[in-house]
Amino acid sequence: MTQRSFKVRIYDMEVYKGKRGATYTVRWSVDGKRRGETYKTRALADSFRASLLTAANNGEPFDHDTGRPVSHAPPAAEVSWYEFALQYVGMKWPRISANNRKSTAKALTKVTLALLRAEVPDQFDPVEVRTALREYAFNTGLRDQAPPEVRTILSWVRRNSLPMSSWEDVQHVDRVMHALSTLLDGSPTAASSVNRDRRIVNVVMKYAIRQKVLQVNPLPKGREEGAAPKTADAIDKRSLLNIAQVARLLDWIGGRPRTGYQLRAFFATLYYAGLRPEEAVALRVADAALPEDGWGELLAHATEPEVGSQWTDDGEVHESRHLKGRAIGDTRPVPAHPALVAILRELVARDELKPGDLLFPGEKGGLLAGSVFRRVWSKAREAVLDEHEYASPVGKRVYDLRHTCLTTWLNNGVPPAQVAAWAGNSVPVLLATYARCVTGQLADLQKRIEGPQELPGVASSADRSRQNFGKFSGRTPVKSRPKPGPAGLPAPPPGPVQGLTPSLRRPR
Repeated sequence: MTQRSFKVRIYDMEVYKGKRGATYTVRWSVDGKRRGETYKTRALADSFRASLLTAANNGEPFDHDTGRPVSHAPPAAEVSWYEFALQYVGMKWPRISANNRKSTAKALTKVTLALLRAEVPDQFDPVEVRTALREYAFNTGLRDQAPPEVRTILSWVRRNSLPMSSWEDVQHVDRVMHALSTLLDGSPTAASSVNRDRRIVNVVMKYAIRQKVLQVNPLPKGREEGAAPKTADAIDKRSLLNIAQVARLLDWIGGRPRTGYQLRAFFATLYYAGLRPEEAVALRVADAALPEDGWGELLAHATEPEVGSQWTDDGEVHESRHLKGRAIGDTRPVPAHPALVAILRELVARDELKPGDLLFPGEKGGLLAGSVFRRVWSKAREAVLDEHEYASPVGKRVYDLRHTCLTTWLNNGVPPAQVAAWAGNSVPVLLATYARCVTGQLADLQKRIEGPQELPGVASSADRSRQNFGKFSGRTPVKSRPKPGPAGLPAPPPGPVQGLTPSLRRPR
């Protein structure tokens, strides 16, 4: 809430009579700070002064910032940004995924710190303030369980949060845009992260407009200063792995003790089938058709993204969800390379897995943790790749195995529509992401278009000029050429040309 006071004094009206007419000024003070409002007619001034007297007699508090009774304030001035953000999170929480909840809390934390009346006092650690907002204030599941020190921080934030009307001030909007685009150390935030946070704040602004708290969306758009930065949709070609690198990495991972063979099968699934890591984690033995020889098939139907227990409804680290971009209950068949079929058959036989078991369980039997396979992949890169390869983007993320698979399919002539169906993408997204990585088809494509674009035989430009000249001049090109004069003769004297009749001479 904004700061309010009951210490109000209302003074007599001041009348000023000038050459252009009289003006009437209503004077009052809030906590000793004098206020004034001038009108051109006595009736308007009396009406406004009467409304102040009525509010004061009714015991209504006056706002420190505007000096008006709280009943006069518009909705944007009545509610603070912090209170409105809490209201938005409470509305949105049941409708969004756990990962979206986490991203929303991060974005709102940045905005809240940018919309404070004062700097964070020295008694609070800035890291603890951010943690209090992100992990408790904007988390409906843990807000009521906040420890006393966190409640103290949030109480200070509540008192010092600017009203929603501050969005009408360009300076405050610029502060928010700067907070979204800057890291704690002052370096710029990645463009993809900036755009994600801006999308979240944009949704909050639309909600404020629907709730009639704001009238327009204050965020800059298009080419305005502070507009969203451009991001590259296409992946970095340098991140793709070649077959020799993949073979060495999988061999090193398979040689690790205990669960090395399981993780080798997990990474092989990403490379051969192009699954997302969260899709592969959710696979069961019954989802894999593994014949003794030839191609098999994997049936992706669920994902298990790892977001943290504080963001899920059931308190689990993973959140069970349907396939990305698909309806609930939808499935996606993906072909399994014969080499992958052999690896998975060996895994099932070695661990004696049953149809209902997870294909890639964790070490303790639960879901495979993302921190585990990311750590193993990082160690494998460091151990296998050369120094310059390890420092480069090649295979830096586990997700690059999927990128390598889809690029291999496209480069070997699989139609984009089929690759999109196997990958779980739309064709436009697939082409925008992998167009720069499609190679090896240029020579064949050039041969395909060389013949159809070749024009039939036509006369040369010299022959065409000779033919056209005769058509339009009526003379042959030889007769039309001026005859060269004899060499060594002096130039003709100036003056009229001999033989030119006076009627054809140009008058001076």
